[in-house]
Amino acid sequence: MSSSFMNIGMIVVMFVAMWFILIRPAQKRQKATIEMQNSIKRGDRVVTIGGLHGEVDAIEDTVVYLIIADNVRVKFERQAIGRVLVD
Repeated sequence: MSSSFMNIGMIVVMFVAMWFILIRPAQKRQKATIEMQNSIKRGDRVVTIGGLHGEVDAIEDTVVYLIIADNVRVKFERQAIGRVLVD
Protein backbone atom coordinates (compact mmCIF):
# COMPACT_ATOMS: atom_id res chain seq x y z
CA MET A 1 0.00 0.00 0.00
CA SER A 2 2.71 2.51 0.91
CA SER A 3 4.67 1.68 -2.25
CA SER A 4 1.72 2.71 -4.44
CA PHE A 5 1.52 6.05 -2.60
CA MET A 6 5.25 6.45 -3.09
CA ASN A 7 4.90 5.77 -6.82
CA ILE A 8 2.08 8.30 -7.14
CA GLY A 9 4.13 10.77 -5.11
CA MET A 10 7.13 10.35 -7.41
CA ILE A 11 4.92 10.97 -10.47
CA VAL A 12 3.55 14.15 -8.89
CA VAL A 13 7.05 15.34 -7.98
CA MET A 14 8.27 14.68 -11.54
CA PHE A 15 5.30 16.61 -13.01
CA VAL A 16 5.95 19.59 -10.72
CA ALA A 17 9.65 19.54 -11.61
CA MET A 18 8.85 19.46 -15.34
CA TRP A 19 6.45 22.37 -14.84
CA PHE A 20 9.10 24.57 -13.20
CA ILE A 21 11.97 23.49 -15.47
CA LEU A 22 10.30 23.44 -18.91
CA ILE A 23 6.74 24.72 -19.14
CA ARG A 24 6.81 27.82 -16.93
CA PRO A 25 9.96 29.41 -18.48
CA ALA A 26 8.62 28.75 -22.00
CA GLN A 27 5.36 30.49 -21.13
CA LYS A 28 7.28 33.49 -19.73
CA ARG A 29 9.38 33.75 -22.92
CA GLN A 30 6.27 33.53 -25.09
CA LYS A 31 4.52 36.24 -23.08
CA ALA A 32 7.58 38.54 -23.31
CA THR A 33 7.79 38.00 -27.08
CA ILE A 34 4.12 38.83 -27.57
CA GLU A 35 4.47 41.99 -25.46
CA MET A 36 7.53 43.04 -27.49
CA GLN A 37 5.72 42.46 -30.79
CA ASN A 38 2.70 44.42 -29.60
CA SER A 39 4.82 47.37 -28.43
CA ILE A 40 6.60 47.92 -31.77
CA LYS A 41 6.21 51.45 -33.08
CA ARG A 42 7.20 53.38 -36.17
CA GLY A 43 10.92 54.17 -36.29
CA ASP A 44 12.04 51.15 -34.22
CA ARG A 45 15.02 49.21 -35.54
CA VAL A 46 14.14 45.50 -35.56
CA VAL A 47 15.51 42.11 -36.56
CA THR A 48 13.19 39.50 -38.03
CA ILE A 49 13.32 35.84 -37.06
CA GLY A 50 15.06 35.29 -40.41
CA GLY A 51 17.84 37.75 -39.52
CA LEU A 52 16.74 40.68 -41.70
CA HIS A 53 17.52 44.08 -40.15
CA GLY A 54 15.26 47.04 -40.86
CA GLU A 55 13.39 50.06 -39.58
CA VAL A 56 9.65 49.97 -38.97
CA ASP A 57 7.89 52.22 -41.49
CA ALA A 58 4.24 51.39 -40.82
CA ILE A 59 2.18 49.03 -38.70
CA GLU A 60 -1.19 47.52 -39.47
CA ASP A 61 -3.17 45.03 -37.42
CA THR A 62 -1.03 41.92 -38.08
CA VAL A 63 1.44 43.36 -40.61
CA VAL A 64 4.61 45.41 -40.20
CA TYR A 65 6.30 47.25 -43.08
CA LEU A 66 10.08 47.51 -42.83
CA ILE A 67 12.51 49.70 -44.71
CA ILE A 68 15.62 47.62 -45.33
CA ALA A 69 17.42 49.89 -47.83
CA ASP A 70 16.81 53.06 -49.84
CA ASN A 71 13.49 52.67 -51.68
CA VAL A 72 13.10 49.07 -50.44
CA ARG A 73 10.04 48.44 -48.29
CA VAL A 74 9.03 44.91 -47.32
CA LYS A 75 5.94 43.52 -45.63
CA PHE A 76 6.18 41.07 -42.69
CA GLU A 77 3.76 39.46 -40.32
CA ARG A 78 4.06 40.94 -36.83
CA GLN A 79 5.02 37.49 -35.47
CA ALA A 80 8.10 37.52 -37.72
CA ILE A 81 9.73 40.26 -35.63
CA GLY A 82 12.32 38.55 -33.45
CA ARG A 83 13.67 41.48 -31.44
CA VAL A 84 13.87 45.24 -31.23
CA LEU A 85 17.36 46.74 -31.37
CA VAL A 86 18.27 49.32 -28.75
CA ASP A 87 20.48 52.09 -30.12
